Amino acid sequence: MLTKRIIPCLDIKNGRTVKGVNFIDLRDAGDPVELAKQYANQGADELVFLDISATLEGRGTTLDMVLRVAEQVNIPFTVGGGISSVEHVDALLQCGADKVSINSSAVKRPELVNELSNKFGSQCVVVAIDAKQINGQWKVHLAGGSIPTEIDLFEWAKEVETRGAGEILFTSMDHDGTKNGFANEALSKLSETLNIPIIASGGAGSVQHFIDTFEEGKSDAALAASVFHFGEIPVPKLKEALKKNNISVRL
Repeated sequence: MLTKRIIPCLDIKNGRTVKGVNFIDLRDAGDPVELAKQYANQGADELVFLDISATLEGRGTTLDMVLRVAEQVNIPFTVGGGISSVEHVDALLQCGADKVSINSSAVKRPELVNELSNKFGSQCVVVAIDAKQINGQWKVHLAGGSIPTEIDLFEWAKEVETRGAGEILFTSMDHDGTKNGFANEALSKLSETLNIPIIASGGAGSVQHFIDTFEEGKSDAALAASVFHFGEIPVPKLKEALKKNNISVRL
């Protein structure tokens, strides 16, 4: 049985970690490098850093932060935010990132997924998809969730898989920051549709929610922010609980 992964997510704005509800009402959650070190020491499997204002501000993710993180942590980490070219990804990987996450840029130019996969390997390419339900249909949103599209979540996920994406990071905007649990029905459907790993994001509020997304949502990894940043669920306690529920994790 494949080991399930626990991934703290650090949303970065102006060099600080922030967290909101439904993608708005952001509050400060600390220094990203210090938090990263803390999570690595606690036994997190990976980290994700998302420069949440990079796309809206029309710039790339800061290389300086990536360098500082790489110096301090010994677990894989993914970087996303405003990434739109092979050159930018090359620079991020050179600075120490293990993977990159692309979102809006992939929708605007789907060939980018092929280019990155061909150049760096699919294991480096995470396609992040922010979606919410509109009239019962999951629709993809861009630019930090601020721009709705008519693109269907499941069709888009399938397309990027065929283009060479190595993983899908699916965030339910309806569940984000609510602490009411992950979008397990959609996650389960994604898992049945695709052959690549699915990272669940949006809605973690209790240990049970993580158990549910692994069992009901068939997720390969679970990503969360505020429950980790504000000390509500320590990573070691979460992993022990998962193990007790016969969910394979790395302790």
